Amino acid sequence: MDAAALTEATATAYVAAAGFRVGPVGRLGVELEYILRDPADPLDRPSIDRLRAALDGLGDPLPGGGRISIEPGGQLELSSSVGTDLRDCVGAVTGDLALVRTALATAGLHLDTTGLDEDRPARLITDHPRYLALAAHHDRSGNRGRTVMCNTASVQVCVDAGDESNEPTAYHRRWRLANAIGPVLLAAFANSPHVTRSGTRWVSYRQALRFGTDASRTRAPRAGVEPRAEWARYALDAKVAMVAGAPHLPWLAPAGLTMRNWLRGHGPRPVTLDDLERHLGTLVPPVRPRGYLEFRMIDQQPGDGWVVPAAVVTALMDDPAAARAATEATAHLGQLRPHRGWLTSAREGLANPGLHTAAVTCFTAAVDALPRIDTPPHVHASVVDFVERYVLPGRCPADDRAPAALRRYGRRPAISAG
Repeated sequence: MDAAALTEATATAYVAAAGFRVGPVGRLGVELEYILRDPADPLDRPSIDRLRAALDGLGDPLPGGGRISIEPGGQLELSSSVGTDLRDCVGAVTGDLALVRTALATAGLHLDTTGLDEDRPARLITDHPRYLALAAHHDRSGNRGRTVMCNTASVQVCVDAGDESNEPTAYHRRWRLANAIGPVLLAAFANSPHVTRSGTRWVSYRQALRFGTDASRTRAPRAGVEPRAEWARYALDAKVAMVAGAPHLPWLAPAGLTMRNWLRGHGPRPVTLDDLERHLGTLVPPVRPRGYLEFRMIDQQPGDGWVVPAAVVTALMDDPAAARAATEATAHLGQLRPHRGWLTSAREGLANPGLHTAAVTCFTAAVDALPRIDTPPHVHASVVDFVERYVLPGRCPADDRAPAALRRYGRRPAISAG
């Protein structure tokens, strides 16, 4: 561990610089989370040893450059290498994903392409101190956080932060655009329906659960004039979820300690760069700057539908004409209070008239832009099909799945987060 203690000023400068690394745009990466099941026993949660055995021998990295990790509830995450463009990324991930699916099928497992597992109680399959501390942090405010950790899956799309110009490629413009189109993407790609005990129907309960945990780490930062300063303020004011302990000792889950107060001497020990980096990795706003921009509001999609959000985000962020159209289409959404707008997206999806209108314009602009960014024909066709099936009629993938009253396994939902 880097033992040098950080000051508040040093930490602020580091977070501001590290959040937005500037340079040319056009590269793409994805992180695909999947809930895993055994079709022979779909209510069982496979052990970590079984998962490791199933994936043993695939290589690290995979032939396409992707890397596999196992999430705390047993979800599989495939993190792609950085593709030079959309075509490169899709080709590499498609090959790696095929290998993973074959290996899992051989072991009697399959990828469940939904955003929420309602059938199994949330349970950690790991004893890693990081996840134990994070679960303890969440458990103070109920079971929503543990459900997010163990029972949800997403598609994360990662694009370049931007450059120092005043053009559409500027990092501050791309940051504002990403946060403006985020609620539209959340609504269009919602795929985790749920009806709460009070009768409220959500189309993306995965995101609703996330918003229902520690607000200092999950709500969207302000998309102001200077994103570096705003992000640094957000990160330091967020609560610390964990403090790493000595080897073989439990990690702490401090109550109510913010990173800023820790830097001011109110924590268990001085803050190191490792501590700060670990803290940044626990912050999960809908769009997260990690040198590049992570779109984290998208539920896992049916089948190979992950290619659609990857293509749409790339088109809207990297094609100037599509970016202009998306900026204009989402301008009226800013009239809502920002957090309320995100909640509306998660609850109503494209049934909301304002979101539907914005989505039609954004997705139409993306379809028009895709040929200009050398999109593979099958990906372009998938986006067109998605627009016709969901966006134009004001639907989302969640509408294809009945909100759980009785699940397909003949029992009520196991999750009880609200």
